Amino acid sequence: MSVRHALLALLSEGPKYGLQLREEFETRTGDVWPLNGGQVYTTLQRLERDGLAESDGTGEEGPRKGFRITAEGERELARWLRTPPDLSSPPRDELVMKILVALYVPSADVHAVIQAHRRYLVELMQQWTRIKEYDAGGDWTMSLAIDAELFRLDGVARWLDAAEARVNRAATEGATTWADQAGPRNQTRAPLPRQWREMRVRR
Repeated sequence: MSVRHALLALLSEGPKYGLQLREEFETRTGDVWPLNGGQVYTTLQRLERDGLAESDGTGEEGPRKGFRITAEGERELARWLRTPPDLSSPPRDELVMKILVALYVPSADVHAVIQAHRRYLVELMQQWTRIKEYDAGGDWTMSLAIDAELFRLDGVARWLDAAEARVNRAATEGATTWADQAGPRNQTRAPLPRQWREMRVRR
């Protein structure tokens, strides 16, 4: 999440001070991402240093110090809004890593591991749904942010279903233990897609 650009977006509406920016950030993002006050002031100082924002020039630090966006800040905000985030490389998701690592642990019950995470995901989705129904009310920005989280969690749950299906299919095909199946001697690796190979070389 780019707090830097979110603050620029708020400043594009007109001059604002630090405490106001923090409150408006949390309101505009549906109160889903609380923001630390110190982070706001540090980010504002960096924006000012980079020429993307300017202060009111009083020299007084604190929650009432005013800031405004500069012309360069407007251009930077426009570039950010139109630039897609880098999704070309899969993130190092801890849940995905746990399932993959469990395949190498002889004593691990992969099904139990998957079930534990699935139950947790269901509980989280139920919590977010309750917040959406009872707390969001007419706040459509909060509902929109919660929808994004629900879709994300649903995608993770679907991946767990697919992972379990693959594990079951591997078991019916004669794998002895998951550690044996995942061992180098029993793996036939297909070549990585060219894009992934290039990314690994760059790293």
